[in-house]
Amino acid sequence: MAKPAARPGLLRRRLASFGYAFRGVGAALGSEVHLRFHAAAAAGAVGLGWYLGIPRLEWALVALAIGAVWGAELLNTAVEALTDLVSPEYHALAGKAKDVAAGAVLVVALGALVVGLLVFGPPLWARWLGA
Repeated sequence: MAKPAARPGLLRRRLASFGYAFRGVGAALGSEVHLRFHAAAAAGAVGLGWYLGIPRLEWALVALAIGAVWGAELLNTAVEALTDLVSPEYHALAGKAKDVAAGAVLVVALGALVVGLLVFGPPLWARWLGA
């Protein structure tokens, strides 16, 4: 049985979807102060990890924590934008949706902070005591 031919333009559409995703990240970075803060924190964590020479498993934990925070922040931004679109006037449910989305970011960011303390705390403490 012959393999079905790929639909023309399928690859082009898939590649374009990555472009839309990067455009969304760029738009969020340009408009969201909290996302820029998280970008700076991520850069600091990567720099600290490089300086301390953390092992591969700890790099994985740091990468997952950074990705989770960025993902939560991007979803929060989307929820806020969509809520503003469908409810330009104040509504209690719209406020609740925005508050819950922001709360999700807070929970993920606190989890990332714990990861950071567990990964970076011991080597920093050892360097500080050894200095």
